[in-house]
Amino acid sequence: MDLILHFVDEYLLDNVWARLVPLNDHFVDTSSQPLSSANFSTISVAPQSAWARDYIPRQLLSLSAITLLGIHLLYFIFAGLSFQFIFNHDMMRHPRFLKDQIKMEIQTSLYAFPGMTLLTLPWFQAEVMGYSRLYDNVDEYGWIYLVLSIPFFLLFTDYAIYWVHRILHHPSIYKTFHKPHHKWIIPTPFASHAFHPVDGYLQSVPYHLFIFIFPLHRWLYLALFVFVNFWSIFIHDSDMITGHPLEHVINGPAHHTLHHLYFTVNYGQYFTWADRVGGSYRQPDSSLDPLLEVKKEKTS
Repeated sequence: MDLILHFVDEYLLDNVWARLVPLNDHFVDTSSQPLSSANFSTISVAPQSAWARDYIPRQLLSLSAITLLGIHLLYFIFAGLSFQFIFNHDMMRHPRFLKDQIKMEIQTSLYAFPGMTLLTLPWFQAEVMGYSRLYDNVDEYGWIYLVLSIPFFLLFTDYAIYWVHRILHHPSIYKTFHKPHHKWIIPTPFASHAFHPVDGYLQSVPYHLFIFIFPLHRWLYLALFVFVNFWSIFIHDSDMITGHPLEHVINGPAHHTLHHLYFTVNYGQYFTWADRVGGSYRQPDSSLDPLLEVKKEKTS
């Protein structure tokens, strides 16, 4: 997030904050008018803000705005494309597909985004203030570590999310925090972020925690952060394609479709190994495809 904040400060927010909280200093020309002299070229003095880039209230407000804008863009672009080109629209005729479900999925997501942003803000702020173990120079840890850090990140976060997800199914907290997400028995990609804010936040904690424990290249972390949002959307397309070579290893859409259908199986995010070890794995099978019920309703 510090990369994004620096970029947006450079090209947008410096000017925005200069207008919102101008620097009242007679030594600085905040009007951005050209300055000239007989001996030097014309110089343009950019407007400045009384709130410098490292001023924490400015950072918090900027991060909030960037996060909200970013999650809306990721959600509507990726979920919209997935819904248009991957999701089988026949699934909307399933008897357990709710009336106005897509509208409700989007509304639930939009209601959740501000709460999730607020809860996530301390992680982003700590990252911007330099407390994480993100690094810039590949030579610092080498290319081998850079490559291996990708599966390491995925394995670590997958196992952590498995337990967060499984705990969220405990009867003492399930109804309050996780049941809203299981309202969607036959989910569409728009259900990917349709959580209670606390639920969505808790399942994101492993992604933030990783970079405060282990070194990770800054640009790689940004790429992985976009990927995990894409993956969350991808596994919510109710697809039950089975029989592919990676089916026993990768926790894909078919596995997560079974989770929404049967609730207590396939808690994993990327891989099946945690479910296998935890005794919660259920193998996708074409006979379990919810599309069969659609076809049955259609012919009856």
